[in-house]
Amino acid sequence: MEKKTAAPEDPKPVEEETPVTTVEETPVDPIAELTKKCDEANDRYLRLVAEFENYKKRNQRDAENTIRYANEKFARDMVDVLDNFERALKGGDDDLRAGLEQIHKLYLAVLSRNGVEPMNAEGKKFDPINHEAVAHIPSDAPEGVIVDEAIRGYLMHDKVLRHAKVAVSAGKQ
Repeated sequence: MEKKTAAPEDPKPVEEETPVTTVEETPVDPIAELTKKCDEANDRYLRLVAEFENYKKRNQRDAENTIRYANEKFARDMVDVLDNFERALKGGDDDLRAGLEQIHKLYLAVLSRNGVEPMNAEGKKFDPINHEAVAHIPSDAPEGVIVDEAIRGYLMHDKVLRHAKVAVSAGKQ
């Protein structure tokens, strides 16, 4: 058997290093670059200021519209009451009383739906927060108790919308 001798490995070709050539960069003017950045920042600032001014105007317009049309629901309900008044006025005398009673009920319902409730003052102790005394009269009721309600008062969501004008008992004399 013959021995085979290994052939010497071929040496790898040596790659020649290619010299790195640098591209000549144009000299950057730092003042021009900073001026450009400053102009961009100034432009962004001016756009933001304009956008904010538009936002404020839009919010102001929305607030004005909200205030202007805040009572729209209430006004629609009141138009229904007005329609019933007109129908009652067109009817004869016999229907007038019944029509007015229906309108009164509707009117109270509309007020109630909108948070307005009448105060019931008669027979209660006088409270200057809710009542306005227009008379102080002698009566069989204890002193300081409301004996007559001249004009009914109204509350809107627990706030006095109109004070009740009442006559207060001075007690027995």
